[in-house]
Amino acid sequence: MAPQYEIRADYDAHTIVVYQAYAPAIADAALQAGRFVAPFSFHRMTWIKPSFPWLMHRSNWARKPGQERVLAVRITRQGWEAALSRATLTTADPAAVAQAAVHVQWDPERSPRGAALNHYSIQVGIGRHLIRTFADDWIVSLTDLTPQVRKAAALIQTGQAAKAQRLFPAERVYPLPRRLEGALSPGR
Repeated sequence: MAPQYEIRADYDAHTIVVYQAYAPAIADAALQAGRFVAPFSFHRMTWIKPSFPWLMHRSNWARKPGQERVLAVRITRQGWEAALSRATLTTADPAAVAQAAVHVQWDPERSPRGAALNHYSIQVGIGRHLIRTFADDWIVSLTDLTPQVRKAAALIQTGQAAKAQRLFPAERVYPLPRRLEGALSPGR
């Protein structure tokens, strides 16, 4: 896979962190239960993103309605790679995308101030037929990052982007198994 399309993430030997932004009711219930429970919807696709800066852009730093709480969702690498092995690029044939259990799209990565960068960040949509597996089998832990997000946003607003970036989770290139590279490459 070209460096322009590398997956960057916070991971260890057994897990990877993905980020999601939710309304307070969903986040509170999930944090209390230690996993996703109602009012989380198990009947629609849920998008997970290993890029913290990209989710900050998408959620407007936890200020977008319905995305006021940011969760770090630590999942097993085995689950992550199982999802990727079932993925179809959203740029593929529409019939294939409609049938896919998992959707993958690549969007420009973002700087702390939200500017598009010259490399791409992966977004992974877990379809409704896999959501229970995601929620019940892959999730290791949930962490509320909202206070950290708000502090970083305040620093950026006051011109202290470098200081804010120190609050970002450390992300590095994820060692994707070679068997998955071709299926996830936008140029295939």
